[in-house]
Amino acid sequence: MQVLWSSFQYGFFQRALLAGLGVGLACALLGVFLVLRKDAMIGHGLAHISFAGVAVGLFFGWLPLFSALGLTVVTAGILVKIRQRAGVYGDTAIALVSSFGFALGILLVSMSEGLNVNLFAYLFGDILTISTLEVEISLILAAVVVLVIIFSFRDFLFATFDPEAAQVAGIPEKRVEFLLTILAGVTVVLGMKVVGLLLVVALMVIPAASALRVARNFRQALLLAVVFSLSEIMVGLCLSFLLDIPASAGIVLLGFTVYLVVLFSGIRWPRRI
Repeated sequence: MQVLWSSFQYGFFQRALLAGLGVGLACALLGVFLVLRKDAMIGHGLAHISFAGVAVGLFFGWLPLFSALGLTVVTAGILVKIRQRAGVYGDTAIALVSSFGFALGILLVSMSEGLNVNLFAYLFGDILTISTLEVEISLILAAVVVLVIIFSFRDFLFATFDPEAAQVAGIPEKRVEFLLTILAGVTVVLGMKVVGLLLVVALMVIPAASALRVARNFRQALLLAVVFSLSEIMVGLCLSFLLDIPASAGIVLLGFTVYLVVLFSGIRWPRRI
């Protein structure tokens, strides 16, 4: 316990914990909506675009966080237009966009002198090396995601559970889809230093899936998703420090273990008497 407590005295651990909790909050709230809308894999597709954005940043010497954010948000908007105009299924549009992003990233990497070691930090996550600037940017973007969800909560809720009633009530489904996709893109960029682009979808899906197995209503699902996400990130970071394992692997494996426990134990939120 003394070793664990001492970890909180280090600046790098404090920065990692602060960024991780902010990102975990945004991922948990957004993930519940994405899972219910059957759009969970949209994060996987946008992660490939973020990979291209990181490659652009490293190729031109820019801050990868900014280049990844810009390219991912723009492509998220294009993804929505493809789904709406071409009339293709969501997974087809995601496959089209993700293939483009990954191919662009590979092209830029091949044009450079060699594979920059910094690229691995974004692919596999390296939250313990996160800088103060990246922490500040992550917290600002996480706050933006959370605030948009709060102010658009009614629209998101109606469009998720009853799209027909949402249209009758004057809630534009296309606007909701656009907003959720943009938020997913921002959240992917937020999570790339926490668990890496290859595992970032886990931050959005696993806590939400666990919460939806336990909760008896939507508000409980949001609350439990946040609890699961923040707990898994905090414990995963501690395990990483104590056992000298990658933080990204610790967080995701712990989250999946929690999901299996919830799934097979049949735990449910207790009813009020």
